[in-house]
Amino acid sequence: MEGLYSVSENVLRYAVEYSTLLLELFGICILVFTAVKSFIFWLKKDESIRLELAQGIALALEFKLGGEVLRTVVVREWSELGILGAIIALRATLTFLIHWEIEKEKIALQPKENINKDTPS
Repeated sequence: MEGLYSVSENVLRYAVEYSTLLLELFGICILVFTAVKSFIFWLKKDESIRLELAQGIALALEFKLGGEVLRTVVVREWSELGILGAIIALRATLTFLIHWEIEKEKIALQPKENINKDTPS
């Protein structure tokens, strides 16, 4: 029975490690793709470049954050958990700030409404 437990623990650890690597790879691919796309938008002088870049960074951070949360499954010591908690808190804060920036950028990109709606067109 002890051997079965040890094998199961190793399988879980490897599954979590590979899944974490896969999630982080997805995050990196999204970030690189977004950076290239944003550079093309910059060359075309597109106004929505900041919004597109912020949305891509936010999505990449979500994948990286998912990898960190998954990594907490196999943590064995409190010191490791503290480090992972700090990393998760930093990434969550970054994600929150980027989402806030996205909302501000969406508002800035909206067409300006006519201030005086009473005047005939």
